[in-house]
Amino acid sequence: MTSRSPGRTVTPAVSRRWVAGIRLFLSSAVLLAVVGAIGQGAGWVMLTTTLGPTAYVLLAHPESEAARLRNSSLGHATATAGGLACLALFGLWQHPSVVEQKHDTWPQIGAQALAVGLTLLLLELIEAQHPPAAATALLITSGIARPGPPLYGMLTGLALLIAGAALIAWAGRRSGTAGGTRSGGG
Repeated sequence: MTSRSPGRTVTPAVSRRWVAGIRLFLSSAVLLAVVGAIGQGAGWVMLTTTLGPTAYVLLAHPESEAARLRNSSLGHATATAGGLACLALFGLWQHPSVVEQKHDTWPQIGAQALAVGLTLLLLELIEAQHPPAAATALLITSGIARPGPPLYGMLTGLALLIAGAALIAWAGRRSGTAGGTRSGGG
């Protein structure tokens, strides 16, 4: 069954995709704007590159294993612990970030590689897959989310994003739309 307008044919599957896409657009834009505004008020940068893929997994695929509250929380916590451990191991605690230097140093490359590998290993062992956590490990070991306000901002932003996405998913289940963003089919 299709609906017709002059020169166009729109299938129900295409209509559902548009509705789902608009819901994703609105929920992600509002959620990230709220996190950014809270960060602005606190004087911290909370919108870091790890929030984009996390928002995508949580909002676009709320029923996936990676979107589970346990996986997203443990994923970023594990990556944070691994990133901080690698900063200490490679003596990078006070080292300038890759942004400040405009390049990676060999110790940073080693810390970054080890932190991501360690994160993937630990997430596999505890059965808490969450791919965006690898970005958290890289942000910490590159010095972009160094210990102090940058790290606190990133972690607070992640916590707010995860809580907001969980609230959206809960509201969606109560209203009958999976995750609050996806409609069935297509």
